[in-house]
Amino acid sequence: MAGGSFGPAGVAKERAQQYKGKLTSYVIIACTVAAVGGSIFGYDVGISGGVTSMDTFLEKFFPTVFVKKTQAHESNYCKYDSQGLAAFTSSLYLAGLVASLMASPVTRKFGRRTSIICGGLSFLTGATLNAAAMNLAMLLLGRIMLGVGIGFGNQAVPLYLSEIAPTHLRGGLNMMFQVATTFGIFIANMINFGTQKLNWGWRLSLGLAAVPALLMTVGGILLPETPNSLIEQGKKEKGREILEKLRGTKNVDAEFEDMTEASELSNVIKNPFQNILEKRYRPELVMAICMPMFQILTGINSILFYAPVLFQSMGFGGNASLYSSALTGAVLASSTFISIATVDKLGRRALLISGGIQMITCQVIVAIILGVKFGNHQELSKGFSILVVVMICLFVLAFGWSWGPLGWTVPSEIFPLEIRSAGQSITVAVNLLFTFIIAQAFLALLCAFKFGIFLFFAGWITIMTIFVYFFLPETKGVPIEEMVFIWKKHWFWKKLVPTKGEGEISNSVELDGNVTEP
Repeated sequence: MAGGSFGPAGVAKERAQQYKGKLTSYVIIACTVAAVGGSIFGYDVGISGGVTSMDTFLEKFFPTVFVKKTQAHESNYCKYDSQGLAAFTSSLYLAGLVASLMASPVTRKFGRRTSIICGGLSFLTGATLNAAAMNLAMLLLGRIMLGVGIGFGNQAVPLYLSEIAPTHLRGGLNMMFQVATTFGIFIANMINFGTQKLNWGWRLSLGLAAVPALLMTVGGILLPETPNSLIEQGKKEKGREILEKLRGTKNVDAEFEDMTEASELSNVIKNPFQNILEKRYRPELVMAICMPMFQILTGINSILFYAPVLFQSMGFGGNASLYSSALTGAVLASSTFISIATVDKLGRRALLISGGIQMITCQVIVAIILGVKFGNHQELSKGFSILVVVMICLFVLAFGWSWGPLGWTVPSEIFPLEIRSAGQSITVAVNLLFTFIIAQAFLALLCAFKFGIFLFFAGWITIMTIFVYFFLPETKGVPIEEMVFIWKKHWFWKKLVPTKGEGEISNSVELDGNVTEP
């Protein structure tokens, strides 16, 4: 074995200081093209909410919801409560959950590019079916194919970005996925503006999802495979060649050696899903579950899915509700750049904790306004309506530079190569599972909790902020192949990660004993 030994997971030595290279145009182009995969997820999130508030769409597929919407005496909070309508939105995420688990062996055996291409083709098929839908069954089948595309794309793209990016810029470049997602949401909102008055506008809105899907497919064909994946497949010379192009230098010995060691350990492991359950991988498994779960339990997807519905429920007119939801989409898209500029300077923990505090504050204020000033059969005054929109925008702003991008970035960078595809699949599956649950339950929760829905999400944000403070070590500047060492230095996780004599083979570097406290 290269290097002669391995730690409990990952590589045997810390060689980060020996890594050479710079940010090359090759990296920028590869990351930009790959990140387009995020736009298909964002486009669907943005387009669904607008389409489900269009009268022509509701009349054709959900006539009972259309009737409830037009009844003036119906409760403001309950006029859209329909399990069928919720199923239209959430069926995609259930399909994506299953597809993300299927994508893991594909990504591991055939490479990241193959999964990206599969995702693009599936999403392209789904967009075509939705645009041509003549009945609910055809509509739902299209949603399922979209879900398969998202499952493959979300599994492969964050991994691709983390493996392509130089260590010192990994956080910012990985967030290209979130940038594409947020711009997908914003563009979808703009398209809904242009199509809402057309009888067939919903077909155009749903069908235009084919554009980012086509870009993702073509991009996957043209992209280089990651060096990590090539080495894992036994193509070491090709892997080194790509690594030298990415780093702009021939002096990549240290990074290449880390990748080779990780690959050799990875190839010994035949069942990564079984191995990730072992005690030594407990920190990574906990993060793979908790980070995506908490990301969804912020309530952001509910606001983005149902923004037009939510604002109409609050008494905003049809056009006003779409204007308001477009505004939140624009805020989300722009806020991600704050994170890109600061994540590799301030670190992951600082952004997650400060973002959580701001989101809690905004949710509580909105709940108070709606609880005091908004009843079942009344509308908010203009002043309070503006205040609600401002608070929701500040909430979205905080999410956009904290949990939005970092909910994907942190899991994608912490897994050793031998469990990386399995770990990312679990991350995506958990994200889509909770997206499905919240999407399916939100309209009913809104009807049952009323303004308390915002307090419900504020409670979860409080829990996850505390979780980050105590249990998430800082990963800023740590090479992806050496991430194992941060768990061995953390005050809590070091109790679970094997130390020398508990599965670690000799020659591994001794740690300096420093402990990362929260």
